[in-house]
Amino acid sequence: MSVRTLPPAPTFSRARTLGICGVLLACTALLTVLALGLGAVKTPAADVIAALRGGGDDLTRQLVLELRWPRVAVSLLCGAMFAASGAALQGVIRNPLASPDIVGVGAGAGLAATVFLLAWPAAPPGGLPWAALLGAWSGFGLVLLLSAERSGDLHPVRLALVGVAVAAALGAVQQLVLVRAPDGLGSALTFLSGSVYGADDTRLLRVLPWAAVLLPGALLLARTLDLLNLGGDLATGLGLPVKAARLLALGVGTALAGAAVTGAGILGFVGLLAPHLARLLVGARYGRLLPTCMLLGALLVLAADTLGRAVLPPLEVPAGIFTTLVGAPYFLYLLRRSA
Repeated sequence: MSVRTLPPAPTFSRARTLGICGVLLACTALLTVLALGLGAVKTPAADVIAALRGGGDDLTRQLVLELRWPRVAVSLLCGAMFAASGAALQGVIRNPLASPDIVGVGAGAGLAATVFLLAWPAAPPGGLPWAALLGAWSGFGLVLLLSAERSGDLHPVRLALVGVAVAAALGAVQQLVLVRAPDGLGSALTFLSGSVYGADDTRLLRVLPWAAVLLPGALLLARTLDLLNLGGDLATGLGLPVKAARLLALGVGTALAGAAVTGAGILGFVGLLAPHLARLLVGARYGRLLPTCMLLGALLVLAADTLGRAVLPPLEVPAGIFTTLVGAPYFLYLLRRSA
């Protein structure tokens, strides 16, 4: 009788991680050039590259650098932030089903951003991220409050189901707000659909400072998240102040999602898909997982936005539709496996 052997498990080395990140960077660069060439006026890749290097004619530079580049940059930054947020939340809660849109972070941020836009349409743009951050914390806190068991533990399926219910409730409140206050409806609907349509320098400058602080901050939490993944007792035995570490990591993860919502709206399942794909590629250690996850999130959102622009021209399909079409079946698969 022949003995069937299993294939060897992949070796998640630093060299493998660097190679995968290099491939992802190359794919992102190629897709960026493609996205910068899309529009009512098609721009060849050679002209896009020339414009990025400061050459080309004035019209091409205006199209590429002033009109299209902010949209691409917002897609990349928000995708990376959503992905890093999902990875941080999954690490703290030790739940593979956790992601900003599933645990109430995205819905809370979206509701707060909608109310802010409708109530203060002339408010300075710097206030929007703070409103979204407050909503993100409120939504996440409500999910934790309703899903925690008496022992204080968080069961993965219970957390996911409560999160879906809370997100639906917050979405219903958001719809009620929109019905009661139709003024400014177009701006608010951007956050509902999950789109970077119309992204300009103002929106980019609104997102950029948050990304510049929070993305490196998430990377600095890699060792903390590794320890939290070991469980509270073991992490405490290794000298980690668990409560403070959890609060810090949750704060960074929630802030990432809240700031990302102000740039791209509610992009479903990016924070779920990117961390899981990264674990398959580079393993579960956060020093390797987080940078890979950020690159995957950026690539995923840019691909969804580019596809939305190309599939039914001149109409544009919101990027959130494509991320949800991919992410929802995967979430159901994870939910079934965890049950």
